[in-house]
Amino acid sequence: MRRLFFVMLLLLVLSACTSLPTDGQATRDQIMLATKEWQAAYDSRDPKRIISMYDEEAVLWGTTAKTIAPTPTAIWEYFKDAASRPNARVVIGEQHIRVFGETAFNSGYYTFMDVRDGQAVPRPARFTFVFHKKASKWLVVAHHSSASP
Repeated sequence: MRRLFFVMLLLLVLSACTSLPTDGQATRDQIMLATKEWQAAYDSRDPKRIISMYDEEAVLWGTTAKTIAPTPTAIWEYFKDAASRPNARVVIGEQHIRVFGETAFNSGYYTFMDVRDGQAVPRPARFTFVFHKKASKWLVVAHHSSASP
């Protein structure tokens, strides 16, 4: 009887553990959401909205950049003309999220889409975002993007 009680208790505990998301999964979900927020900001074509996704100490190595952008001013310079390409969008594909306390990495691929001469022009690229939690918000502290070969 005692053994049956412990088996039932163990099953109850295990079922409770598997039915609730772990803190790690909850954080990965937050990073997935922060990445989607970055995508929405990029798709808005509003430079101020895009820049708001980055911490003041962020570093950006943009897909088309010739140099790294290590300051808010340099990141602004990279995105300042976003509105001049109103049809540009990004589609995020595969993502691999790793969480280390208040810092998280999301690496994967995305495809930038634009319209030129009435034709859709895809530009596949790879990315790594490094997010850091600051005042309950996940901000980009490092972003590297490069065209896929």
